[in-house]
Amino acid sequence: MTERNLSITEIEPVDLLGVNNSILKYIQLRFPNLKIISRGRNLKFSGDENELDLFEEKINLMMNYFKKYKTLSEGDLENILGENGEETIKNTKGDQVIVHGNNGKKISARTHNQRKLVESCFENDMVFAVGPAGTGKTYTAVAMAVRALKNKEVKKIILTRPAVEAGENLGFLPGDLKEKLDPYLQPLYDALRDMIPAEKLEEHLENNVVQIAPLAFMRGRTLDNAFVILDEAQNATESQIKMFLTRMGKSAKFIINGDPSQIDLPRSQNSGLIKALTVLKDVEGIGIVELDENDVIRHTLVKRIIKAFK
Repeated sequence: MTERNLSITEIEPVDLLGVNNSILKYIQLRFPNLKIISRGRNLKFSGDENELDLFEEKINLMMNYFKKYKTLSEGDLENILGENGEETIKNTKGDQVIVHGNNGKKISARTHNQRKLVESCFENDMVFAVGPAGTGKTYTAVAMAVRALKNKEVKKIILTRPAVEAGENLGFLPGDLKEKLDPYLQPLYDALRDMIPAEKLEEHLENNVVQIAPLAFMRGRTLDNAFVILDEAQNATESQIKMFLTRMGKSAKFIINGDPSQIDLPRSQNSGLIKALTVLKDVEGIGIVELDENDVIRHTLVKRIIKAFK
C-alpha cells in the first residue's frame, strides 16, 4: 500500500471539500478502496497506485475548476469525477462569460458542450442545439441573444416555440391568446428576467425589441437584424420547421433548440427537427451541437433519470 500527500493551494479547503468534508465524503464513495484523511490544507491518501493516480488527478481537476469558475456545484463535481473530467474545464475561444445579467451576475457556459454551443454560434449564423432537458440549451441561447442585443449586433430578439404540449390543448385553457400561450413560453421569460432588468425588459417587450410568439406567427415574416431562437423544435412539424428556417433575413442569427426524445406531436405527424438534422447536417454555415447528461445543470437526479431512460 502506497501513501501520498497533496496540498490544497490558492483556495479554501472548505470550497473544495465542503462543509464538514461533505464533498470529500461524496468523493470517498467513488474511491472506496482508498483511505483518505483531511487535515487543514493537507490531504493524505493511501491505497493502490492506479487508484491514487486517478484520485489525485480528480482532486487537481476540482481545484483547477474552482480557481477558474469560483464555483463547484454537485453537477460540476459529477462531471469532473466522470470519464471525461478534463473536458469539464477545457478552455475554448474567447471569454467564458457570455453576458452580465442582473446585479452583475455572470452568465457563463458551464459545461463543455455548452461552450461548444457558444463557439458554434460565433462561427455560424444558424445553430441546432440538441439534447435532453436540463442541459442549458434555452438558457445559453437566450444569453447569446441578450449579448448580441447589448452589443448592438442585432436590433431585436425573437423567441418562439410551437404551442404543443403533452396532453394539452390550447382551446381548453382559459383566457385570451396571450394568456393561453404564456405558460408555454415561461422558460424563455425566466431566462430573460435573469439577464435584463425588469423595467428594461418590459420596455423591450412593449417596443417589440424583444418579441415572444408562437411558431405559427412567424409565417410570412422576414427576420432581419434579429437574434431568433426556436425552442422545443422537436414539436415543430416538417412544414413548420421549413417555414421557420426560411424566415432568415440579413444580419440574423438563428438557434434551434430541441429534444428528439420528447416529441409531443400526434403520431400522424413527423418531427421537423429530426428531418432538419438529417438534411442540413452537411450544409456550410450551419452548426449542430449535441448535448447530453454530462451537461445537465439541474438537480443531479435529472442526470441519473436521463441515463435510466436511455
